[in-house]
Order: sequence, then structure tokens, then C-alpha cells
Amino acid sequence: MHPLRLGKRVVGGESPAFIIAELSANHLQSIERARELVAAAHASGADAVKLQTYTPDTMTLDCRSELFAVGHGTIWEGRNLYDLYREAHTPWEWHAELKVEAERRGLVFFSTPFDHTAVDFLEDLGVELYKVASFEVVDIPLLRRIAATSKPVIMSTGMASLAEIDEAVRTLRQGGCPGLALLKCTSAYPAPPEEMNLRTLPHLGQAFGVPVGLSDHTLGIAVPTAATALGACIIEKHFTLSRAQKGPDSEFSLEPHEFKAMVLAVRETEKALGDVSYALTAKEASSRVFRRSLFVVQDIRAGEIFTSDNVRSIRPGHGLAPKHLDLVLGRRAVRDVPKGTPLSFDLIGG
Repeated sequence: MHPLRLGKRVVGGESPAFIIAELSANHLQSIERARELVAAAHASGADAVKLQTYTPDTMTLDCRSELFAVGHGTIWEGRNLYDLYREAHTPWEWHAELKVEAERRGLVFFSTPFDHTAVDFLEDLGVELYKVASFEVVDIPLLRRIAATSKPVIMSTGMASLAEIDEAVRTLRQGGCPGLALLKCTSAYPAPPEEMNLRTLPHLGQAFGVPVGLSDHTLGIAVPTAATALGACIIEKHFTLSRAQKGPDSEFSLEPHEFKAMVLAVRETEKALGDVSYALTAKEASSRVFRRSLFVVQDIRAGEIFTSDNVRSIRPGHGLAPKHLDLVLGRRAVRDVPKGTPLSFDLIGG
């Protein structure tokens, strides 16, 4: 598996998970709010902020046919596509300012382009990597254009079959993409946990030899935390200042305190994973004394037989290990042994 290099950052291997705050439509068409989102993402522990670069005209047609209405099964059901994208898009003239805002805080700034003009625009802006959205996995000409920039790519795989992912990966690699990561994604908004199939993560990484992560649309932080335990080294989550301020993506976005809790949970999970080890830890060493061991529990005179009445396995662990009990019973004490004495072989005759 080849780690993804983003300047001085490494994604994959032993590096901490790369956590992305997806701003998407949560700016609600306010540049001031967009700036606040960047600042709040940084304060909440994000490593990167991501935009989406499109206009309603680069995404669809301004057409009122039923063909251009969002179908059943999403929070946008019945809405016209053009109107939805007009509400959700991030004005291109904001990108440069938001890039400066992000980078002066040490955040990686990047975006998802949805057509060739967006790639050209982002190239002029100087982004260091690209995101491919799940819906664009099958847009082979767009993938070729992105690969031709020779920038690393993070690609979501929602809805894609294994064959479609394979074709997309081959297209990017053959086109010049120098580094790739794949995100497990369920393209439902919001996505129910029972449809996440997180056990796919290790297989995805093994199948393509790349770092893997999660683009998550579930509610809450349990799923990204679980994904970390299964090897996710990228976590992408939609980010909003407040779900009470309704927007196209607000319903499945995390507020700052929730995002911060997710980051902490991911970092704690990373610490807990550790290595394959059966060695005694430093903290465990002081607890060994609380193991059971063999103690004399009644006063015993020299020559008296050790029995189940005068020898027991109790805490603490200063005596012989309990496994020696059968060897002890029936033997005689070599000297007087007072109650409360940890049993040792030098007290046992024969």
C-alpha cells in the first residue's frame, strides 16, 4: 500500500487519519459564513477543508421537465436540479479568499471539480490535490483531465461497482495521477448505518493497494470512529455551524462541537489500536500484584499437612501461582507458618 503524499503530510501508513471538513453548501451563500466555517473547522481539529467547484450550468440544464426533478429517497425529493445546484454551489470568486483563510491556519485546501472548466480554474488557483465525487467515478473524460494535472487524488466510491472502481483507478493511474486514495461511501443523504458495510474498507485497500478512508453521510460520529478501527486513514464529514440554519446539506452535517468530538474519538481509537502485542505494559506491571496466589489461611505447625482448609488461592499475588495448588496439598510444612503467609516452595517439605 502506497501512502499518499500531500506536501509535508503523509496519508496512510502509520500517519494519523487525515480529517476533512466538507463545507459544501453550508455557507448558505454568505462569504462571511464561509470564512466562519473555515475558522471553525480548524478549531474543531480538521486537517483540511474541501469545497465543491461547479455552477448550476456546469452541472445540469435549466429545464423544468420531470427528468430534471430529484427522485424519491433523498431529502431533496421533488426539487429541480438546477435550482438545487444554484442554491448549493460555492461562488468561484470566493475560492481564492477561502484558500488563503484555510492555509494561513495550516489547513489543506482543496475541492471537487465537476467538469473540465472547474479543473482549469482550480489549477490556476494552485490546489495541491483533487477530490473525485462518487457520482463522477464513471465520468472517464473528467478523470483523465484530473489525472493530467499530476496531482494526488482522493476518490469516493459510492454507488460504484468493483469493476467501475477498477476502471476509474486505471484511468487515473494511466493518465498521470501520482497518488491515490479511495473512500468508502454510501451515497444516501443521510445514510443509515446499516447500509455502510464498513468491512469493505480493508478489501478496498487490498484490492487497489491504496490508502482507504470514509466519506460519511451518517448522523453522528459512531461510524467514522468504527471506520478508523477498520483501517480508515481519511475521514470526510460535512461540516456546518448550525443545523438549525437550514441548507441543502445541513441535515447530515456535524456542528463544530460534534466534529471536535469525532476528531477526539478518531484520535483515541488510533491510540487504542496500537500493535500486535502480548507484552506487559507499564500500567499493567503495577496491577500484577492483584492476581491470585497461594496463601496460608490458618496457622500451621511444623510437620502439619497442607490442606484445602489451610491453603487457599486469594489475592494478592505474592505467593505461588494457583496452578501449583495440587502439588502443595498433602505435603507437610517444614516449619511453623502463620496465617497470612504467602506460600513458597521453601515452606513445603518433600
